[in-house]
Amino acid sequence: MLLAHDIPIPTFEELFEWPEIVPWVTKYVVIVILAAVIAFVFWFAAGRRQALVPKGVQSIGESLYQFIRNDIVVDVMGESKAALKYVPYLTTLFSFIFLCNVFEIIPPFFFPATSRLALPLVLALLTWFIFVIQGIVSQGVGHYFGGVLFPAGVPKPLYLLLTPIEFVSVFFVRPLTLMVRLFANLVAGHTIVTLMIVFTAANMDFADPIRLPIGVVSLAGGVAMFGFELFVSAIQAFVFTILTAVYIGESIHGH
Repeated sequence: MLLAHDIPIPTFEELFEWPEIVPWVTKYVVIVILAAVIAFVFWFAAGRRQALVPKGVQSIGESLYQFIRNDIVVDVMGESKAALKYVPYLTTLFSFIFLCNVFEIIPPFFFPATSRLALPLVLALLTWFIFVIQGIVSQGVGHYFGGVLFPAGVPKPLYLLLTPIEFVSVFFVRPLTLMVRLFANLVAGHTIVTLMIVFTAANMDFADPIRLPIGVVSLAGGVAMFGFELFVSAIQAFVFTILTAVYIGESIHGH
């Protein structure tokens, strides 16, 4: 018989930290590498045959690519050559983030790589670097920073207040919110899913007519939570990707 005290409640360290498998390699590192490899294999397989009538993985790949191109890049950034060149990057970004997220519900991992701060931080800094460099390339150094810090149509005395706000907002708040949004949502989801699994296991006592119904309800809630986290994995990948497109689009066309 399984008793509640037989199921230890995981600590924060047990939820987010593991010993090294080999030097410098933890489960987190394995998940990030697997996500990159799976994304590469998927897109390689999707683009390998290039049949006129797509089937299977090619059909899925083309649908996803067209979604990123038409519903994110074209709608947000326009159809200029400068915008369309980011379609492959944004498609890769979406795929990688989604795969890192979805490992939360894949056994035996049950962990989203994006719930470790380092990965969202690197991805946010990459977005920051790209939109700043693109702004300089598209508009020139003076025009880009001038457009960001001194928006047109604003009375000059207001620049004393507005310029510091714009500087902090564009160059610090944007990458910070990108990082925190992705990180916080996946941390919360991972914690809730883990605790529901523990609670279910602790109450699935077939000899106890009181706790067993609680365990069954908790199990049903856990299954529903798995489906919800799959949805969250896709939504957070989409949000990160579309915000990246918005920031790059502003750099191309002006603040």
